[in-house]
Amino acid sequence: MKVILQKEIEKLGAPGDVVNVADGYGRNYLVPRGLAIQATKGAVRQAESLKRAHEERVSKARTEAEAVAERLSGVTVKLQHRAGEEGKLFGSITAPDLAAEIEKQVGEPVDRKSIHLDEPIRSVGSHEVQVRLHPDVTATVTVEVEPEA
Repeated sequence: MKVILQKEIEKLGAPGDVVNVADGYGRNYLVPRGLAIQATKGAVRQAESLKRAHEERVSKARTEAEAVAERLSGVTVKLQHRAGEEGKLFGSITAPDLAAEIEKQVGEPVDRKSIHLDEPIRSVGSHEVQVRLHPDVTATVTVEVEPEA
């Protein structure tokens, strides 16, 4: 069965793509949920306009993400946290803490889910943090953790 995707579906395609799927998958899952419509001559023309609109949205989101990445790259975020004598923190600094601090210091709102930490920061010093703003755009932010006085 040929269908035209209305929304992006992982491992299947983007909006406006004409794809072949199993009859049951298309009839029982994709079409009732509004994820796809059956491919007819008129619908294929509509699909082309859907595809153009989707590409414009993606390119606009990418340029916005690149602008934010440019502002974030090279930025040093300074944090103070309670620490022991050996430089170990009491507790840890997590992605939500970093997102709030970046927004406060840089003025750029960052989603906590876009901050990539292998594990929470648990020591005093300088740490490199990756902020994934778009699937193709990543910014690196330096986080300086200092002990509270």
